[in-house]
Amino acid sequence: MILSATQLRAIKERNDEELRKGRYAKHGYPAHTIQDLLHTIEALKKEKKKWQHLAQERGEALRRIRELTRCVEAGREEESALPPPSTILD
Repeated sequence: MILSATQLRAIKERNDEELRKGRYAKHGYPAHTIQDLLHTIEALKKEKKKWQHLAQERGEALRRIRELTRCVEAGREEESALPPPSTILD
């Protein structure tokens, strides 16, 4: 089941209320387990953002490498189009 940001916020608020009640909270309500799960979700979101950022940087680096490779290949083609140095001096 996928939860939206609004649903997660509602779960967090309800869970925070139960945690504030302390020993008067509903019997059997797993407040600490839910809190741990919410922390895990937040950590996963941060990890996902980190990997997305890394993937964007990798894509940018690959694009630059591709451009450099094209420039080098174009330079080689220009060099091969020039006559050999010995014929230039003659």
